[in-house]
Amino acid sequence: MTPALEMHDVTVRFRMPERRIPTFKEWVIRRITSRMTFHELAALSHVGFALEVGETLGVIGSNGAGKSTLLRVAAGIIPPTEGRAVVRGHLAPIIELGTGFEMELSGRENVFFNGALLGRSRTEMLARYDEIVDFSGIADFIDAPLRTYSTGMVARLAFAVATTVDADILLLDEVLSVGDEAFRAKCARRINEFRGRGVTILYVSHDLKSVEKLCGRALWLDHGEVRAIGPAEEVTEAYKAEVTPDAS
Repeated sequence: MTPALEMHDVTVRFRMPERRIPTFKEWVIRRITSRMTFHELAALSHVGFALEVGETLGVIGSNGAGKSTLLRVAAGIIPPTEGRAVVRGHLAPIIELGTGFEMELSGRENVFFNGALLGRSRTEMLARYDEIVDFSGIADFIDAPLRTYSTGMVARLAFAVATTVDADILLLDEVLSVGDEAFRAKCARRINEFRGRGVTILYVSHDLKSVEKLCGRALWLDHGEVRAIGPAEEVTEAYKAEVTPDAS
């Protein structure tokens, strides 16, 4: 079967200033006078793998390992410097929950506003509105301004909007860190529903237990390079052995 997502020798490099420039004015002066010097940062280096249809692949690694960059390449947000990413099917990136929410609008208004930003029609959002509100568990506050919500309430509404979608491929970035324990369990059940429908999932998380529970395979990124890829428990155990070695 043709893979749902493929990464072919993907490398992403960013140009970074050699020194911090404190003001925009100084940045412009240095830019005009050619006094700016840069170095290249390889966020990803020759990353390659194939994600089969219906498979859930967990991506682990320390902060700065390149996990979120990998998701953004898969989503088409960042183009590779070298190599290519191939996506087959309708893709739904669930990255940075709550991005695009307006704090002065009500929860109800934000459902439709955020849906529009995600490329969904008002008709589609109307059809899914009750499901979104029910899943978020904030029906009593849905007409209040978002600025009156707690951080957890905003995250719950954002997750509900983002995951009420028909997609062939999901890109998930730390989505099981939102809300309280009960809501995280609810989120995990929703992800399992996607898996049961044969949706392909690329799942980034620092929660190794959730990776072992939800994913058949895991990919370990280390400074932008693939350190290991294989059965989830084997890869997470190897990662834990390095980052939390026994005192003995």
